[in-house]
Amino acid sequence: MRFDGRENNQIRSVIITNNYLMSPQGSVLIEMGNTKVICTATVEDSTARHLVGTGQGWVTAEYGMLPGSTGTRKKRDKGKPDGRSVEIQRLIGRALRSVVDMQKLGERTIWIDCDVIQADGGTRTASITGAFVAMAEAMKWMKSEGMIDEIPVKGFVSAISVGIVEDERILDLCYQEDSRAMVDMNVVMTDAGEYIEIQGTGEERPFRPEELAELLALAAKGCSDLHKIQKEITGEL
Repeated sequence: MRFDGRENNQIRSVIITNNYLMSPQGSVLIEMGNTKVICTATVEDSTARHLVGTGQGWVTAEYGMLPGSTGTRKKRDKGKPDGRSVEIQRLIGRALRSVVDMQKLGERTIWIDCDVIQADGGTRTASITGAFVAMAEAMKWMKSEGMIDEIPVKGFVSAISVGIVEDERILDLCYQEDSRAMVDMNVVMTDAGEYIEIQGTGEERPFRPEELAELLALAAKGCSDLHKIQKEITGEL
């Protein structure tokens, strides 16, 4: 039995509250178990400098953890964010850009901001899953305003963690499980079953090819569950 009573192939309870904030063009609060992240998408009518004149847009992300999000107070990022935050926000940006047709977006930027208000494992994966919904809602707003003719996404994106804890292969690790994991992995996938990114580490021991296959199968199941929840909110894009 897992720490919170779930089956090994079961994700935590997921609640995505749409239109969570008043000002951004897209905003959600995503809750995966006790992990809670506010994801916003803001449209800027200019593209990245290296794309000016190309007709292409850009999607970029920032990520941070609020001071009260963890058991001990986390210092605010002042100026340059810490290395972990930089790595995660680059991951979020890559994940979202992989399914966006930048030409159809036009010379505009969608800024994604992911702020963790409570952390209990899986903050980066929850951020990706929630950020996609926020981005999709911002694109709907752009279409309603006549800025774009169609929603420029090629597929849905979600992310989930998997790992091996006490030789058990488990899905969607909470903090207690993540801190004891022998193998820890984050997987980002599209709703077509394609991989965007796989981050896997043998924390306490190496892992075998057959274990990798088992973990990827678990991740595919978890991402599929998340895609269904995303589509209930956004509808087919």
